[in-house]
Amino acid sequence: MGSCCSGSDRVEPTNERATELDNISKSEGNESDFQLPVKKRSCTDVFFLIIMLLFLISLVVLIIYCAKNGDIYRIINGYDTCGNICGRYNAPVKEYDKLGVCLGEDRSQEKLLQISWTDKVNRKCVETCSDGYEEFFNRCIEKADTGMDNTVSKTGFKNFFQEVSEDLQMSWREILYLSLIAFGFSLVLLILFRCFVGILVWLVLIGVTLACIGGTIYLWILWKLKKDELKNTEANTDVTSHLAFAVVATIITVIVLLVILVMRKRIKLVIQLFKEAGRAINSMPLLFLEPLLCEYESFLQTFVALGVVVAAWLMFSLIIESSGFFTPNNPASYEKDQTMKVTQWYNLLGLFWFIQFCTGCQHMIIAGAVGKWFFTRNKNNLGFPVSKSFFNLVRYHLGTVAMGSLFIALVQLARTILAAIQSQLKGHENAVSRCLFRTCQCCLYCFEKILKYLSRNAYIETAVFGYSFCRGGQEAFRHLASNALRVAAINSVGDFVLFLGKALVVVATILIGITMFDDKTGIRHVWVPLTLAGIFAYLVAHCFITVYEMAIDTIFLCFCEDCERNDGLSRPYYMSRGLMEFVQNSKKALAVLDASSTSPSQAWSTTSTRQATSGK
Repeated sequence: MGSCCSGSDRVEPTNERATELDNISKSEGNESDFQLPVKKRSCTDVFFLIIMLLFLISLVVLIIYCAKNGDIYRIINGYDTCGNICGRYNAPVKEYDKLGVCLGEDRSQEKLLQISWTDKVNRKCVETCSDGYEEFFNRCIEKADTGMDNTVSKTGFKNFFQEVSEDLQMSWREILYLSLIAFGFSLVLLILFRCFVGILVWLVLIGVTLACIGGTIYLWILWKLKKDELKNTEANTDVTSHLAFAVVATIITVIVLLVILVMRKRIKLVIQLFKEAGRAINSMPLLFLEPLLCEYESFLQTFVALGVVVAAWLMFSLIIESSGFFTPNNPASYEKDQTMKVTQWYNLLGLFWFIQFCTGCQHMIIAGAVGKWFFTRNKNNLGFPVSKSFFNLVRYHLGTVAMGSLFIALVQLARTILAAIQSQLKGHENAVSRCLFRTCQCCLYCFEKILKYLSRNAYIETAVFGYSFCRGGQEAFRHLASNALRVAAINSVGDFVLFLGKALVVVATILIGITMFDDKTGIRHVWVPLTLAGIFAYLVAHCFITVYEMAIDTIFLCFCEDCERNDGLSRPYYMSRGLMEFVQNSKKALAVLDASSTSPSQAWSTTSTRQATSGK
């Protein structure tokens, strides 16, 4: 069967689907007044929100247990062979006095930990580092060889970090300026996407095509030259390799050309979706602020929330690593019990879960706002779509985001556990086990990508229709499966164009940074502030591109839903004239619009009245 959006093979909604849409309309009021996203909602996937709260409470309990049986200064300052923390007064422990254990000595004046290796590890607290050692983060470490020093800094490993710190202090203004420049480039990029996206997309496709053809021709020429020049056995092997490369390149080039030829009409839809996303974002500039600040929208805002999550995870990790019970070995140590070891993995799962949760909240806010824009006939009467979408998320759908983010976090945790097991077995594995590990990692990686993609689209359905996660994923999968070629075009061409946009912002920012730092004296490691500026530029561009990407995905699903719900005649489409060109009966629908001199909302009212009159 075809799809509602599949062009000439358009299929009308099934009876079950039509009945469901009519019920939604009735629940919202008269069909002529019906608008999406739906207003009458109920809380979805509450069970998973409760699970998240219980998880958070249990994590805090475990962290408190680790804190009661630990001391964070064991990590910050270190401890000597006896177990005494450097730079601290260690109270005597009576139960160890009789055993001759030296735990409980005053080390408040000896703030540095010096570690040396002979037959075994020897740790001692010192006031100053001995000859051959240098201070680094409350530790005395052995000086590196001259060759190692020269690879980092001509003045040594310790001074390298000091020099970098001084360079950053001298160049923080330039880094800030470059971040602002990246912000400006991102804005310009979105303007280019809106005004010249057709040219950009076709330039990318032509560039890829020419690169494939040129690379294939070069490999065949190289193979011919090798074949003519080299005659011995070793050369024949080399010639065979070049022949294999040329054949593979030819196959890839043919596939690329066929894909572009088959999807040429669907690429036009990608271009139109870019334009629609630009119009939507232009109508709701507050979406730009959504991933950056917007403090009035509470702690859920992406940057603030992710910053809090990462900071909390680092603090919790420090507390867990500093926990343990004193073991009077030689040297003494603080060993973790089973609960503390479990807490390490529990904390890691929390990091994965809450990062995905924050990202999912951002996606649902954008999807709800863009969905409101799409299904509003009079775009000047949007109201406050971002705030409304945020309210719907907090009031009804936090459980849905918690459910989708938990599934992704569990897969990420499984990948981490598998990597840890592989690391533990390193040196004791054979070819079969290595193949199994790589196969499992590959499968889990693909599964994670699929889950993320389906979750994003499930969030769109939830934000627009108020579905639960499973129902939203089912509806999204139905639309995506029935529009497989168009989805392929969007995910290949669209994502590649967006990636090039990020790369363009980063490269342009770094080039300006190189010019900027050429005129600045006193900086010894220019690459450090340039690298930092490049990272900031990528993050800024990624924030803007993520909003644009989510807007495109939302408009596409809304387009499919609009095709399925309406016919353009008795039930006018919500989509723009540009998108109507990709629907079967678009000529009739456009003719109705052209024949009417009224606005879209009035045309809808007129058509409904005409339909009611004819029904009578």
